[in-house]
Order: sequence, then C-alpha cells, then structure tokens
Amino acid sequence: MSGHSKWHNIQGRKNAQDAKRGKIFQKLSREIYMAAKGGDPDPANNPSLRLVMDKARAANMPKDNIKRAIDKAAGAGGENYEEITYEGYAPGGVAVLVNTLTDNKNRTATSVRVAITRNGGSMGSTGSVAYLFDRKGYIVIDRTTTEADEDQMLEDLMEAGADDLEVSEDAYEIYTDPKEFTTVRDTLEQQGYQLANAELIMVPKNTVPVPDDKKDQFTHMIEQLEDDDDVSAVYTAAANFEN
Repeated sequence: MSGHSKWHNIQGRKNAQDAKRGKIFQKLSREIYMAAKGGDPDPANNPSLRLVMDKARAANMPKDNIKRAIDKAAGAGGENYEEITYEGYAPGGVAVLVNTLTDNKNRTATSVRVAITRNGGSMGSTGSVAYLFDRKGYIVIDRTTTEADEDQMLEDLMEAGADDLEVSEDAYEIYTDPKEFTTVRDTLEQQGYQLANAELIMVPKNTVPVPDDKKDQFTHMIEQLEDDDDVSAVYTAAANFEN
C-alpha cells in the first residue's frame, strides 16, 4: 500500500545527527559487543551479530571499529552490559519506549527519568505501554537502486514472505514478522536488491497527535534521550513523528 514515508523522516533525522557520528559509533560498538559476546563471534553463525553489523554498515561505521568490538567480545573479561527497556508517557500522554544498553542501571534509570519528566512526561511501570507496540522487521530499498516497479516488488515480497509494503517516491518500505525477518532480508538480497536499511523495530498499533503546545517539549525529550550514551533506540506512538 502507499503511505507516509517513514524512511524519508528517518533520513532527515540521520542527516541531522551527522555531527554526532562518534556517539552513534560508540552505541553501535556496544551492540556489536553484546551480540558477539552472547553468541558466536562469527556473523555467519550468529544472526543477531549479522543484524547489528548490517546496521553499523548502514551508518558507515568503519570496518576497524566493527572488528575491534567483535575482538573485544571474543577476549576474556570486558564490560558487562545489560539491555533494559523503560516505558512511559511523553508530553501530551503519548506512549514512549526507551531501549537501553548499560553497564550502570542506576545511572541509566536516572538519565531516562530526567529526560522524560523534566520535559512534561511521566514514567510508567513495566508493561504499561509495551502492549501498544508490535515488534516488526523493517527493510528499506531505495528506489534509485532498483528498476523494479511496484507490481514486481509485490511479487518478490510475496515470494520472500513479507507482510506489508509501503511505497513512496523515495523508497519501498517493507514490514515483516520478526521471526521471518532474516529470511525475508536474505531472500531480497539474493534477488539482487540493495537494502538501504534492515532492522527490528517497535511499531505503534495506533498513533496519536502531539498537542501543538507540547511539540517543543516532545522534540526536546526525544533529542535528550537519543543523545544519551546508554540509549540505543526510542519509540513513540506519536503521529507524524518517526523514530
């Protein structure tokens, strides 16, 4: 189906974050470290590691940085990171999920709480808003990299096992069941498509608009959360605001 381009907004926000590239690489290094330490350091035998490495390559992270993170995980010792998701309400009562990767739970909990509450939001308990989101595979194909029209794309997606397609001037945006994500991604690559992005995300079941008088607070909250070294992803149920 045709619809609002999530990818267009993501690209705009990524461009705005170019000045923070070092911080982005630091966060990706942690994710690579965790994926490699939790399984085989060989991405061929570790789908989770391959997924994070794809994400790192999409962010133009240098190969040496990726290798260092994997080598560090394969060695003895090292940091002990923990994945924690915080739930709450952004200004205007909009549901928000904050995924973190931290070696200090107290520091991270305080930082997330301050970012949300000082910007007009409130913290929630575990499970308070998570049910409002679905986990989905999300794949993007830049339309400038393929000659496939919408009909051809739909045919190939049916063969690959994807759930949904959104079409915009810029891109084909594909959604999958999380269990089928790796299969769909690999099938599309085997079909010759160049993937601009491929990751697992949280998608709100329904969206609500941010009140006009809360938009500045909302934007500042998101920026403050994303600027935190321990935060790996922020998802909201806000309409017309892509995460």
